[in-house]
Amino acid sequence: MVETKTVTFNKPIVKGSVKVPGDKSISHRAIMLGSIAEGRTRIKGFLDGDDCLRTIEIFKRLGVSIERSGTDVLITSPGIKKWVTPTEELYAGNSGTTARLMLGILSGSAVTSTLTGDASLSKRPMKRVITPLQSMGASISGDEEGDFLPLTIVGSMLEGIDYKMPVASAQVKSAILFAGLNAKGETVVRESAVSRDHTERMLQQFGAELLKDGNTVRIQGGQALSGTDVIVPGDISSAAFFMAAAAMIKDSEVIFRNVGLNPTRTGIIEVLRQMGAEVEILEHNGEKGEYYGVVKVAHSRLEGIEISGDIIPTLIDELPIIALLATQATGTTVIKDAAELRVKETDRIAAVTDELTKLGAKVEATEDGMIIEGPTPLLGGEMKSYGDHRIGMMAAIAALVSVGPIHIEDPSCIAISYPNFFDHLSQLVQARSEE
Repeated sequence: MVETKTVTFNKPIVKGSVKVPGDKSISHRAIMLGSIAEGRTRIKGFLDGDDCLRTIEIFKRLGVSIERSGTDVLITSPGIKKWVTPTEELYAGNSGTTARLMLGILSGSAVTSTLTGDASLSKRPMKRVITPLQSMGASISGDEEGDFLPLTIVGSMLEGIDYKMPVASAQVKSAILFAGLNAKGETVVRESAVSRDHTERMLQQFGAELLKDGNTVRIQGGQALSGTDVIVPGDISSAAFFMAAAAMIKDSEVIFRNVGLNPTRTGIIEVLRQMGAEVEILEHNGEKGEYYGVVKVAHSRLEGIEISGDIIPTLIDELPIIALLATQATGTTVIKDAAELRVKETDRIAAVTDELTKLGAKVEATEDGMIIEGPTPLLGGEMKSYGDHRIGMMAAIAALVSVGPIHIEDPSCIAISYPNFFDHLSQLVQARSEE
């Protein structure tokens, strides 16, 4: 029987401060690079969500020692060249980041392994990663012409390539760079728009030399990495849900502490400002290449805008909550150039359109985005999460502006990226004083 959670509020306001969990993308990469590198790596602020824990379990099966105490992680690795061949399949669960990046890492290793995932991940296409890796000489095979998990990877020496990416994707870029780290010669990745650059920053933190020139990244193969210390800032993609809540609910104001401010991830801040929300960066710091700080978001009258082009890769995971935000803005919001949403944990364009329409929102799905008319009052009702953490959190935030309770099907998926989401929600929501 599928679990259902009822979320209901009576004319709430959202106030206070919050420190969201560690960044999921950075947590994955810290485990991966700490395991590729030789020696000890200490991680602070690790996201102990389901996806990142899958990444840890995979490297344990490859012979890497990983000890975890809450959000602190200690990795002791012999280095990629001394990994052991796993005796069991490597299970990525629902984590597309784990699966796609591991394809690049395992292709350049010395082990043979089979990578699997849950039913949802097994339907997500891997061809976009496999094609460039195979051009480097990677041996990757499976059913359905090798487009879906499970996939068997026979690690081998690869050859560097010069690859022009058809779509900006941090996962594909990272897989190629990881493979290029253990390939002969130079590997070059060219993007049409800059996607998340956590991999490039962290490779340098672990001692790799690479060259970034606009939308092009170059890395020489044969480089050895050394263990280091990594501090993971709060995940701005998780903070985005409470940022949207503060922006669209009258009299609301939330301060976000230690939240990541990597320039390739701050599209949500730009969109909130364009729509009219009050957003102020109170502190801005740098920690070994990753930026973080303190951000305040407060309510203001919101206007519909067009969201398209180069900004899309910087907020691809935030688009579900932006769509909800747009239902409360005046005028039309158009989201374009976001076809990537169709190959996430679910088809997020279809899922967001269907679920918000159930509540009475005016949302039209397009091939590469959505058109949202606002403002529209939202009704309560049943909302499916589709096992997608971003859709589940969007449904919970919708309860803040709906006239009735929201019943969320399968809310447990939210633990993938935000294990204490409902605790933070209850801490931030306050009853409105009688006017």
